[in-house]
Amino acid sequence: MIASLGMIDRQRLAACHAAEEQLFEVSHPRSAQLAGEARRSLLGGVPMAWMTRWPGAFPLFFDEAHGARFTDVDGQEYVDFCLGDTGAMTGHGLAQVADALYRQAGRGITTMLPSADAAWVGEELTRRFGLPAWQMAMTATDANRFVLRFARFLTGRSRVLVFDWCYHGSVDETLVTCDPSGRTVPRGGNIGPQVDPALTTVVVPFNDIDALEAALATREIAVVLAEPALTNIGIVLPDPGFHDALRALCTRYDTLLAIDETHTICVGPGGATREWGLAPDFFVIGKTIGGGMPVAAYGCTAELAGRINELLADKSIDTSGVGGTLTGNALALAATRATLSSTLREDDFAHMIPLATAWTEGVQLTIDTHPLPWNVQQLGARAEYWFCPPPRDGAAAAAAVDAELDAFMHLFALNRGILLTPFHNMALMSPHHTLEDVHRHTAVFAEAVAALVL
Repeated sequence: MIASLGMIDRQRLAACHAAEEQLFEVSHPRSAQLAGEARRSLLGGVPMAWMTRWPGAFPLFFDEAHGARFTDVDGQEYVDFCLGDTGAMTGHGLAQVADALYRQAGRGITTMLPSADAAWVGEELTRRFGLPAWQMAMTATDANRFVLRFARFLTGRSRVLVFDWCYHGSVDETLVTCDPSGRTVPRGGNIGPQVDPALTTVVVPFNDIDALEAALATREIAVVLAEPALTNIGIVLPDPGFHDALRALCTRYDTLLAIDETHTICVGPGGATREWGLAPDFFVIGKTIGGGMPVAAYGCTAELAGRINELLADKSIDTSGVGGTLTGNALALAATRATLSSTLREDDFAHMIPLATAWTEGVQLTIDTHPLPWNVQQLGARAEYWFCPPPRDGAAAAAAVDAELDAFMHLFALNRGILLTPFHNMALMSPHHTLEDVHRHTAVFAEAVAALVL
């Protein structure tokens, strides 16, 4: 077979994939049984729809997860480079978090009152991320929703701006993309959008400063909601000077800037905001700060905090669309305190980032050996390979998606004890990963490519 110009022989790919499917089914009889049972009562046979997105004819059912590994119900162990798509970035089964949850659960979980951990969590969020005022949410999706509501209220403007192929959870205003004419349209797979998204949202390409300024110059935009780097359509890094221009343009046109660091916390203990010197008006963080417990937070500047505190003093905003009965519960705060007091610290990132560099170098070596016009990008403790040259925006990354090749590479790795993030070819390091784990992936990746190109 020939891999010239990146062309993989599709017949060989299909044959290799079929062999891996057969191996998967033979190796996981207990997961197959549980999947059959779950299909009788659960939509899609899973508790959450995206659990069907894994490679193989049925999802694996896990038994235990500790550190950087988990074991499935068939007794097979895996190196976990997915880590719950960042939710378990701290590692699985942290004893200090489990102990904190146990202690708090025995004393009560939900009273609609603050616990003694609340002030500590707020102060630690300020220390790490720089913004002085915080409030909690259950998920980063919720936090982003709340930020957009506040931004529209504070500015008196109704529209928001996001970057093409961004990811901010299931926020309606962000499940959008551009059609060929540049019009905002629902993103593929977005079920039942509540309104025409062109009414609520403007979309511009990532790294396109001219398009950004043209949109902001209308003075219709309340807030730009941005990831420091795109992460969910593949890692797309900002051009030099992009974030300086973004901040300057938001200031010039009286538009608020919200930075969502739910994935880019992989850059360092204070996320890209601290590492890159960003200056957002709002900041959102979720997933990993609770060590796996559902929790998120959003922060804002002192100037905005003063205005929001005045708003919150009005008792009529009880049905404001911000918050929820279980938000900020004592269990979530206990988990957040236990997590942030013990992990995701400077020494953890000093361990994790070099591992991501080694992962990147191992993948790149295989790419160069054949050679293939693929690329691998690193963002702090996160790395990902793509079957194309490095893209500058989300549309270019989306156009390069190769679903058949993705499915084979994932399943080949899974059959050899390596779990990657299901939606793309991404690896995230935890404080518990080792160089041996990375070398194991390097060898499996090289073996998968060799199966296709030899």
